[in-house]
Amino acid sequence: MPPKKVVAEKKTLLGRPGNNLKIGIVGVPNVGKSSFFNTLSKTDLGKAANFPYATINPEEARIPVPDPRFEWLCDLYKPVSRVPAFLTCIDIAGLTAGASTGAGLGNAFLSHVRAVDGIFQVVRAFDDAEVIHVEGDVDPCRDMDIISTELRLKDIEWVEKHLDGLKKTGRALGSNSLADKAKKEEIAIIEKIYNVLTKENKDVRKVDWNNKEVDVVNSLQLLTSKPVTYLVNLSERDYIRKKNKWLPKIKAWIDEHNPGDPLIPFSVALEERLVGLSDEERLEEEKKIGTTSALGKITHAGYSSLHLIRYFTAGPDEVRAWTIRQGTKAPQAAGVIHSDFENKFVCGEIMSYEDLREHGSEAAVKAAGKLRQQGKPYEMVDGDIAYWKAGV
Repeated sequence: MPPKKVVAEKKTLLGRPGNNLKIGIVGVPNVGKSSFFNTLSKTDLGKAANFPYATINPEEARIPVPDPRFEWLCDLYKPVSRVPAFLTCIDIAGLTAGASTGAGLGNAFLSHVRAVDGIFQVVRAFDDAEVIHVEGDVDPCRDMDIISTELRLKDIEWVEKHLDGLKKTGRALGSNSLADKAKKEEIAIIEKIYNVLTKENKDVRKVDWNNKEVDVVNSLQLLTSKPVTYLVNLSERDYIRKKNKWLPKIKAWIDEHNPGDPLIPFSVALEERLVGLSDEERLEEEKKIGTTSALGKITHAGYSSLHLIRYFTAGPDEVRAWTIRQGTKAPQAAGVIHSDFENKFVCGEIMSYEDLREHGSEAAVKAAGKLRQQGKPYEMVDGDIAYWKAGV
């Protein structure tokens, strides 16, 4: 008898399942968060001001995700309506030392961080006597320590409370029933999480959890389980010349504390200047200074950090990018458009963007045998172009 085929267990992703995920802009006060948010969203929602706590209620904007594939599809179909993929971005007020114990507006701010799915951490690496720093001087590594410590302390407090509650109810647990066994297992996992935070001094996202553990981590909505992208705010001069005394120290700090987390240098001062120009003027200015805006790269990094991908629907009426999470199956992907498409799913006619690009038209893709009918088990791939069939 042939040996049984071993099917590798699919890895459960850290974080809230879903497609409508949000990324929060976090940092100590006066590092350029609200100005960055304003340029990113091309709005003036974030209150950019030269004092701590200028932003108290988080502001929210949907940022289009640049995608050459989307632009190519629009050129091909010349649709009446064009809808790109979006990243929902939230400007969160500055976090100060002691926030985890309620200092400043700490508790409210940390609840706003808990409500997002990923973090853009803005780090100030520019000197400007006119922009005060809440700690008195510019030291990005100290600022990163403050944020890291406050998020971890809040997680420790949260896990302690949860653990205490479980242990109180857990005293009466027997060892026979499946429910009691599951509860004991949950307590053991939460103790492991607690040790990671307190003894190993690690962020929760930096541990390779198994699927059962990930389910428990996700149920706790921990601050340190959220992916972080570090955005280093430089002066325009430093960004253009690609040099800054703090950059190597910031990179070393990330390598020591949170290895693997992305670091993107950018300049809010430059972005503010570029955002006010027309497309032609901006291209001309970028050519003149020998560098480009980093906003597209930042938006992509945030989108990817949340494990988001997109598929397209395309035709003369509309070309649209639909955001889904990695690992989404065809019926759930169809359900993003309308719940009936998921509930009455029959199949999807799917071609890859690369095949359409290569062959030039849907008819040519079909003639080449590259238009595939996919059923319920099909896992969507980034860049798929889909036409859904649903029952009446």
